[in-house]
Amino acid sequence: MELQIIQNKIFEIRGQRIILDFDLAELYEVETRALKQAVKRNINRFPSDFMFELTKNEWQEVITICDNLPQTVKFSPALPFAFSEQGVAMLSSVLRSQKAIDINISIMRAFVALRQYALGYAELNRKLEDFMIETNMQFSDIYQALTELASKKEEESKPRKRIGFNVQNKE
Repeated sequence: MELQIIQNKIFEIRGQRIILDFDLAELYEVETRALKQAVKRNINRFPSDFMFELTKNEWQEVITICDNLPQTVKFSPALPFAFSEQGVAMLSSVLRSQKAIDINISIMRAFVALRQYALGYAELNRKLEDFMIETNMQFSDIYQALTELASKKEEESKPRKRIGFNVQNKE
């Protein structure tokens, strides 16, 4: 399965990267209702850091942000479950089909790719900040040198008092 498709289904809610139940059901090729029933039958396998139900406000925010949600999902009265990376891994023990295993492997790879991207972004951001600090220091040095040169030029352009014997013309 293409990682990009899975990565587009990963959201950040409550500071966690999650995949919503209807997206997982689509990937696993099962009904959302069946996936939720399997989870509820094995609820002790899904602590709050593995899976949680969205609040109405969170769900409205997701609907507002995501314009590619299916219409049937947008107007469903049931609030979706959100599964973290660990929750998705736990789903493989609940849904025992070969399809679930294959999809879980792809999803784990997508989470890893996102994590690597985030680490790379953080490293790039740190290098950019270091560069900006160094560049600012260099510009500060250049500005100081230019200021000193300008003040020397100003001193040189002032009329100087002649040194030596001055003869005044008497006419």
